[in-house]
Amino acid sequence: MAYLNHDEREKLLQELTRMKVGAARGKLRRMDPKSRLAYMRNAQETGEYWTRYELDSLGVIVTLVERETETQTADDAAGSAAIRLKPDFELSEVIIDPTPDNHT
Repeated sequence: MAYLNHDEREKLLQELTRMKVGAARGKLRRMDPKSRLAYMRNAQETGEYWTRYELDSLGVIVTLVERETETQTADDAAGSAAIRLKPDFELSEVIIDPTPDNHT
């Protein structure tokens, strides 16, 4: 399989930025049968989590950057009117870098 050139990487970047996190992860796993998950939801900064996939057959490293937001929900399980914060994650940035052997 050929490595992705600059234009193909830009096209992939545009596709992934419009997707939700789960859909983006699924697309990356299906693109390359030899894809590897380098790390998942690695805390880089407060409220920011990085997931990195290495797509060796395509010659790219894709990093998905998620931001955490909190939503208030009522906890009715205990019968009290307690409020709890539920974390929500949204895809805020996608970084696509070529691997060192990808010269296209």
